[in-house]
Amino acid sequence: MKDTRHHALTAGAAAFSAALAIAIGVRLHGYGVPLALLLACCLSCAASFSSLLFRVIGAWSTTVHRCTRPGCDFRVSLTHADSAENRRWQEIAAQHPHRTH
Repeated sequence: MKDTRHHALTAGAAAFSAALAIAIGVRLHGYGVPLALLLACCLSCAASFSSLLFRVIGAWSTTVHRCTRPGCDFRVSLTHADSAENRRWQEIAAQHPHRTH
């Protein structure tokens, strides 16, 4: 189910990015922007919007476990993990050997 939701969100983000890029292209076309420049602007906007939305989707589906000790920067990031895997890494993060300086 998570895979289906992730694929749907990714497809929706790509469609939304394309729609925004097309809307910007239509507005720029009204100002008489040359076709080559219009294409470059639309493609760069689509790439930027897609990249942003894909990062947001990735961050939304990622769980991060950190060490609870103050000053320790140990962390583990998990994407699409089940509850058993999630719990296992949570325990590893809590019990990892701490560095001594």
